[in-house]
Amino acid sequence: MKSIQAVTYPVHFQDKAYKELSDLVSKNNYSTIFILVDENTFDHCYPKFIQNLSTDKQIEVIEIESGEINKNLETCVGVWNAITELGGDRKSLLITLGGGVITDLGGFVASCFKRGIDFVNIPTTLLSMVDASVGGKTGVDLGVLKNQIGLFANPEMVIVDTDYLTTVTEREIKSGTAEIIKYGVTYDITLFNEIKDNKNLKISDLIFRSIEIKNEVVLQDPKEQNLRKILNFGHTLGHAIESFYLESEDKENLTHGEAIAIGMVCECYMSSKLLGFPSEKVNEVKEVVLSIYNKTNLLKEDFSNIIELLKHDKKNVNGQVNFVLLNDFENHKIDCKVPEDLIMESMEFYNK
Repeated sequence: MKSIQAVTYPVHFQDKAYKELSDLVSKNNYSTIFILVDENTFDHCYPKFIQNLSTDKQIEVIEIESGEINKNLETCVGVWNAITELGGDRKSLLITLGGGVITDLGGFVASCFKRGIDFVNIPTTLLSMVDASVGGKTGVDLGVLKNQIGLFANPEMVIVDTDYLTTVTEREIKSGTAEIIKYGVTYDITLFNEIKDNKNLKISDLIFRSIEIKNEVVLQDPKEQNLRKILNFGHTLGHAIESFYLESEDKENLTHGEAIAIGMVCECYMSSKLLGFPSEKVNEVKEVVLSIYNKTNLLKEDFSNIIELLKHDKKNVNGQVNFVLLNDFENHKIDCKVPEDLIMESMEFYNK
């Protein structure tokens, strides 16, 4: 696959990517290379990766615990301390090797350490390949509130190697599929149709097109002032649901994609009521989502708590919750205000 040029950096694919990385390391004469992993990527991805990195520079591995629950400032402090103790300086390079938690947190760590060191992202899950690989968003959660602390910062390059997908579970593959569905219904319906109609998906093609779409959007709107907001479809309510399940002691956590899939069904329903999005297309999205993901029973007594979390969404302005809704497939409207009773009604629709 050909490389994709993002705002200030390239996205390289498969074997070519490792040559480009080795050239980058050689050209910039980094003092130390730090590789950020979790216990899973250290066991399953690091052995492949290190064989492909050609350098005589000092390499230090920093491991953090996996999971969204560890995507916080406390973990960042631990990584900053480790880099400091291992002699990191302004000429160090941080390579993130993992899913969205690793790439988001690692980019934030690198961008703040000594006012910024270079970093390279190597996403290893489907979700991080199609979502975190482009856009320059870094950050961590504040409690259960998603991505409240962060900044825009671009890596030196991104490496997408689909061989790493053999190391993740089917549940994680499904989690990433939700983001591809989002690109389909908001921007390029052929992606949605491929997922709906095909059992033998060409996952590498879906990944490449998803990265192309996100890059096209980000190039037009790097700081999310207008068009880029379409990438939040399904995420406004979905993030609140994800956060609610994360903080609930008696409920199993949802993956990001599982929560966003629920959010897309609900926001399609809101779209039908407020913008006239065709009801048959609402049902079509719901049918595809439920064919991929186990249904989550959203309890009516939990609705008010989920809506309370909506009020902390980072996209809110002047206390108003802003949704991205659909007039039709590939036709969106940003900054939509949705009545609270309709939000509850949309969750009831998902439950039916």
